[in-house]
Amino acid sequence: MVTADKEELKSRESAEGLPEHRFMLAGQWREGTPYTVYCPYDGAPVGVVHRAGPDDLEQAIQAAERGFQVTRKLPGHKRAAILRKIAESMTAASEEMARTIALEAGKPIKQARGEVGRAIGVFNIAAEEAVRIHDEAIHMDAIPGGENRQGLIRRFPIGPIAAITPFNFPLNLVAHKVAPAIAAGCPVVLKPASQTPISALKLARMVIDAGWPAEALSVMPMNSADATPLVEDGRFKLLTFTGSPAVGWDMKRRAAGNKRVTLELGGNAGVIIHDDADLDFAAERCVFGGFSYAGQSCISVQRIFVHQNVYQQFLDKLVPKVQALKVGPPLEESTDLGSLITSSDGQRVQKWLDEAVTGGAKCVAGGKVEGGVVQPTVVVEAAPEMKVNNRELFAPVVTVTPYADFDEAVKSVNESEYGLQAGVFTRDVKRIFGAYDELEVGGVIVNDVPTFRLDQMPYGGVKMSGFGREGLKYAIEEMTEPKLLVINLS
Repeated sequence: MVTADKEELKSRESAEGLPEHRFMLAGQWREGTPYTVYCPYDGAPVGVVHRAGPDDLEQAIQAAERGFQVTRKLPGHKRAAILRKIAESMTAASEEMARTIALEAGKPIKQARGEVGRAIGVFNIAAEEAVRIHDEAIHMDAIPGGENRQGLIRRFPIGPIAAITPFNFPLNLVAHKVAPAIAAGCPVVLKPASQTPISALKLARMVIDAGWPAEALSVMPMNSADATPLVEDGRFKLLTFTGSPAVGWDMKRRAAGNKRVTLELGGNAGVIIHDDADLDFAAERCVFGGFSYAGQSCISVQRIFVHQNVYQQFLDKLVPKVQALKVGPPLEESTDLGSLITSSDGQRVQKWLDEAVTGGAKCVAGGKVEGGVVQPTVVVEAAPEMKVNNRELFAPVVTVTPYADFDEAVKSVNESEYGLQAGVFTRDVKRIFGAYDELEVGGVIVNDVPTFRLDQMPYGGVKMSGFGREGLKYAIEEMTEPKLLVINLS
């Protein structure tokens, strides 16, 4: 097992005095085309990152194929030990990792710490799953002709995995690709988001130091055009992608013939608040769900449907909480939300808000955009066809709409091309199971917001929101293949 030299793993200082981060190719640090990563909140430079090219990717694929001959035979206890050691290393460096996330993603530091904590949990859960990828005995004598035969099913790793991750959770969503791959025994070639690659590169150091075979990991910031083989090369047995729907579905179309594809894409999550709900709790959770990380989550609360009997009461509780949120620099402890990832996203949100207001909607909180900073906004009287309702906002904006009938609210949530998760606040068991039956989503969260996610949950959506499931056990199933053994004992 080759381990990268400790000195090679240290960030160097660029000519401008910024930390410099080379990309990792099969456990080794390589130089490429340098570019600067900037904090989206204030445009301050964060570090210089080296971008990999097509030749580097080809070397990474060849290394992954070689690495698979090692990883596929690693026993479960060794894979578990590696995963636990990664979690320990991340715990020791948790504040450094949180500051990295805060600076490169513009995420408030207190939320960045939460992301680091979740990523640590992902590796610890993966360690447990690595030793309980279960075998299954088949009762062959259940039908005539099966007498004196024994059947066994084991799951085997499928091979090299191509992983592409987005900007919004630059550590935890990387963990959701890398951790189950290690648990399953599969090499990974990872392309992190160009805006936020530094967290992934720091994690890569921990993975190699923990003892994962060097050839079985490459972390390569790349241009999308140069990364085409991640999608189209048949040597990868699985493409796992988190990002925009348009890009994801195009990748599925272009993926090599027998390659598996899992897609975790967009959403415009709906919440139903019935008149028997705890309105104080519902308002508090909708603030969390709609405005954490400036709404830049695919399960961020976007559309809130409230029973007409309690509509005004709910607004009276929600609006002051939203107005109390503090917008500011990501490293300030009191900051609740910062900017969107780019100023062009701010321009898009401003355009959609202007369209809504021109069409008769009202902003009862916020509504102002400056560059990439969107003030936390609550919109009422917005028609279903307005973009603030029927597109993915990915911004700190929620719409609130009254309804008269619970079934009507369920239909309203379903009037979307997306279907990731939905939230339902009610104490009525019949309504709970009715919503569970009828909502066209991958997950229904009762008495909480759709933004609720524990990392062991099966996570994914329907319609334009995705294909397949993440969550440790479920991702491992995607990364392994069942194989049957039948023994004739006659």
